[in-house]
Amino acid sequence: MEKLQALTERLHALVLFRALKNDPVIRAFLTLGEQDIKSETQTVSDTAAFLNALFQETDNLTEYVIQLVRTDENAYLVRAAAGKLTKNYEAALETELETLQLLCAFTFADLKSALGITLPLPAYETAVCDLKAIYRTLLQNLSKTGYGVFARYHMFSVKDGVMTPVKHPDTQRLSDFSGYELERKLVIANTKALLAGDPCNNVLLYGDAGAGKSSTVKAIVNEFKDEGLRLIEVKKNELFHLPDILDALSENPLKFIIFIDDLSFTADDGDFGALKAILEGSVSGRSRNIAIYATSNRRHLVKENFSDRAGDDLHRQDTIQELTSLSARFGLKVTFSRPEKKLYEQIVLQLAQQYGVELPEQELYIQAEAHALRNGGRSPRTAKQFIEYLAYCKKA
Repeated sequence: MEKLQALTERLHALVLFRALKNDPVIRAFLTLGEQDIKSETQTVSDTAAFLNALFQETDNLTEYVIQLVRTDENAYLVRAAAGKLTKNYEAALETELETLQLLCAFTFADLKSALGITLPLPAYETAVCDLKAIYRTLLQNLSKTGYGVFARYHMFSVKDGVMTPVKHPDTQRLSDFSGYELERKLVIANTKALLAGDPCNNVLLYGDAGAGKSSTVKAIVNEFKDEGLRLIEVKKNELFHLPDILDALSENPLKFIIFIDDLSFTADDGDFGALKAILEGSVSGRSRNIAIYATSNRRHLVKENFSDRAGDDLHRQDTIQELTSLSARFGLKVTFSRPEKKLYEQIVLQLAQQYGVELPEQELYIQAEAHALRNGGRSPRTAKQFIEYLAYCKKA
């Protein structure tokens, strides 16, 4: 029991890794060593609760603790990323990793012996590891692996100003696409510049609906997530949170795309000015680890009426320039237009091969063209919907 109590005391003394105490498995383990006298029934019940929490994820305590340590966002990592470490942080890290190393090595036999349990309970595993070496590797690769929630997920959405992980993101990759190679090449090159820490542009992908603008951005993030790229999707009605989001990400070692999908404004839209200030001219400026990628069906992003051009404004030309100035603040603008017939057929054929749809090419093209006519015209989206329909019919 003394070994368990000593480890429990050391876990309670965690400072850098203090958030680990809120983890359900660690919290249940601490309960086991916090009281000297318990009834046998209570001891068994507490042990079963600990095992239940652990078995929700794995049956290996060492692997579980390693994962916790790798993904914990703590003051040491934040200061290391900013280059602001001192000897006190180094000493604290050394001591706390030694404590967590003891937890990694605390076997099921150790636990049963400490608690005097004789009833049969499912055993967990432990493994040999060097937690300090693992953490040193983590520190060397922060710019690619990240820390905290950004180490576990690569796509996020903003709701009420809070970045929430997307646990089941779109898995589309660049290799899944056909056509628009030149357009995607421009966006990919800009993204590689962002990852390299070189100057890069904010990007506006505009053009016809269903041409693959949003899919391109998400596929690029999937392609480069292991290089340290993350996506934060911000809805138009959340744009006023952007300054706080940018501040929160500015010293993070990862690279971020702030993604605004299907962006458009009316002339009197309050969010228009907010985004304009962020793109250029704000006091804080934009961190070099962040780029804004937006998609829109409108080249100038603002819905214009003929009345805007022929209205009674004394400085009408100034008003028009103000309305169209937002898109000019995107350094890179890439157009995705509806595909011509030849490109549409190329997209249909590649998708048919991916989905295992076997039809003579000419018959496939004729049916695809008919489907496009019935569903708003040719587009990569229309082609995918058509092929998915054929694949479904094949299975049915």
